[in-house]
Amino acid sequence: MMHNKTMSAEHRPEATEPETGAAGPEVEGVADSETAGVTDDAALAGALERIAELEAEAAKLKDQALRALAETENIRRRSEREREDTAKYAISGFAKSLLDAADNLRRAIDAVPAGAVEDDAALKTLVDGVAATERQLLAAFERHGVTRIEPVGETFDPNFHQAMFELPGTGKPAGTIVQVMQPGYVLQGRLLRPAMVGVARGE
Repeated sequence: MMHNKTMSAEHRPEATEPETGAAGPEVEGVADSETAGVTDDAALAGALERIAELEAEAAKLKDQALRALAETENIRRRSEREREDTAKYAISGFAKSLLDAADNLRRAIDAVPAGAVEDDAALKTLVDGVAATERQLLAAFERHGVTRIEPVGETFDPNFHQAMFELPGTGKPAGTIVQVMQPGYVLQGRLLRPAMVGVARGE
């Protein structure tokens, strides 16, 4: 009996103490979590930086597109304006060539004394015919935007008038047009020929 008890004591397993140097599963889990957190922060920072770059590039492309659109619109408007101007002023050369004819018609009418017309029926008919021709020519001018300038009483404007002389003692303010030597003409507001005028001299 004693022998059996001794053998049992010899084969009893010895108690082991936990090793203090090895990390347990909880410590390893904390370390992995911290490493994952650092990696996520870096990835987020990289993503935000990339988003900022894309937004800047998108803003740049949008600005370029708007500039190109504005330039295209400016070109379209300029072309349209040039086309309108061409249509408006295409007859300027033709109109200028007819101004002398209009001047001659007016000179012919002014050259006939009023008394002579009253005394001569044939002359009156001739003068009336010339006057009718002048009216028709001026009406054709008006239909195509050509307007006669006869600025008696108006203030001298160098953009539309050409001063030929000054007249003293007119009783008019200086620079007032008191006589028109030759009428001027404009086409759609653009000068074809300035009116040749005499202006009042300041007293």
